[in-house]
Amino acid sequence: MKNSTKDQAEGTLHEVKGKVKEKVGRATNNPNLVDDGQDEKVAGKVQKKVGQVEKVFEK
Repeated sequence: MKNSTKDQAEGTLHEVKGKVKEKVGRATNNPNLVDDGQDEKVAGKVQKKVGQVEKVFEK
C-alpha cells in the first residue's frame, strides 16, 4: 500500500473515531471527551489531506 493511500485511510479512521468520541462526550456531558473528539477529527482531516497531496506528487 502506498504511503498516500495509507495516510488517507488512517485519516478517515481518525475522523470517524473523533466523531464518535465527540458524540459520546455530548451524550454524557463530558467536555473533555468532546474536545478530544474534535481534536482527533481535525487531525484526521489533516492526515487525509496530506495523503491527497502525496498522491498528486507521486505521479
